[in-house]
Amino acid sequence: MRKIMVAAFVSLDGVMQAPGGPEEDPTGGFEHGGWVAGYPDDVVGAAMGELLSKPYELLLGRKTYDIFAAHWPHITDPNAPDFAIAEAFNRVTKHVATHRPESLAWNNSRTLGPDPVAKLRELKKEEGLALLTQGSSDFLQTLFANDLVDELRLLVYPIVLGRGKRLFGSSAKPAGFRLESSQVSPNGIIVAAYTRAGDVKTGSFALEEPTPEEIARRNDLR
Repeated sequence: MRKIMVAAFVSLDGVMQAPGGPEEDPTGGFEHGGWVAGYPDDVVGAAMGELLSKPYELLLGRKTYDIFAAHWPHITDPNAPDFAIAEAFNRVTKHVATHRPESLAWNNSRTLGPDPVAKLRELKKEEGLALLTQGSSDFLQTLFANDLVDELRLLVYPIVLGRGKRLFGSSAKPAGFRLESSQVSPNGIIVAAYTRAGDVKTGSFALEEPTPEEIARRNDLR
């Protein structure tokens, strides 16, 4: 069965908007575009290289698709630093959540159709390559709300951005994840891999018999 893997650059407060540059996504008045570029790191480069070295197909929201389609096909110099990524992204199949399927001009692009959730459930039942997201913060909310994510690959940067599009919104379905691997880069970036691991586990540290003060406190919350 296919897996959906979410890969994301995030700040300590969970913002993932416009990590690559000021003009990437300034919507909502976001002023810190390009926040990843201030922390160049060989460990992060190696982690991304390892992630993208495995067979995959891309799973993208429409806004990220447009960003990628305006950038990666135009890297044609074999000596360019990102040529290997460009070559891979141009080659692989791109599954796109869009209401404008007729405008998917980038080669090997496919629409997820009028019901992306249903289509993804079908794709996940198939034998095939992993579906890897990049960016797509708005579309990720749909994936998390419908419990479609099997793995997370997070690069957590030691910064607080305060506002911006976040990895997890209030619509995310509660879910447990298991940490599979982690490391901290020289610049303090946490590189972590998680896999889906059942439901959220809960318990209680309360006294077996609540005190009168505790009962009163609970009543005040109602």
